Amino acid sequence: MHWENLQKQFIAYLRTEKGLSENSCIAYRQDLAKLIDYSIPRGLSPDHVSTEDLKNFVALLYDFGLSPRSQARIISGVKQFYGFLIMERMISQDPSELLEQPKLGRKLPAVLDIEEIDALIAAVDVSKAEGHRNRAILEMLYSCGIRVSELVNLKLSDLFFEEGFIRVIGKGNKERLVPVSEKVEKELSYSSTTNATTCKLYAGKNTLWFSTEEGRALPG
Repeated sequence: MHWENLQKQFIAYLRTEKGLSENSCIAYRQDLAKLIDYSIPRGLSPDHVSTEDLKNFVALLYDFGLSPRSQARIISGVKQFYGFLIMERMISQDPSELLEQPKLGRKLPAVLDIEEIDALIAAVDVSKAEGHRNRAILEMLYSCGIRVSELVNLKLSDLFFEEGFIRVIGKGNKERLVPVSEKVEKELSYSSTTNATTCKLYAGKNTLWFSTEEGRALPG
């Protein structure tokens, strides 16, 4: 049982069966390579690594000065690797089962206060073609509390201004209705009437509300 062959099989499984992106697969490969670099000089094959060996490996990560978050990511990858070996019946016992994750301190997100938000919105240059679109984006993110990924995927068919709400498709394809303020409605209406090209109003109900001047979707 060779590390390199199993590493390739594991990455192929993540790519094809789990549908992970190439960047995620590269990250898993790099993290698993750390365990391989630790194991080979010590004569440890994948099926002969013990829980104690893995604990020593994690201790070494700590000694190298890796942050708890980086350690947690690597441990998670090791657990998934051995879970894969169990699933494929290449090993009968999982040495990573009792491996503990380091405790992660919760990091509070930085937020803007009301004055900073007002200043940000006021700084938008509405004399430019995309100005009202950008102000509408900021107003909607602020007052509706939706994610950027949800905003850039809004379609004309998701807007119900007469009823006072928009339909948002979130994570897991879950749908929810979000109230919109009169200020948001006003800015959106103004942006649509002053620049139909930017907002792509007249191309059909499935057209994205927010788009570039070329009609492409905004990055989310």
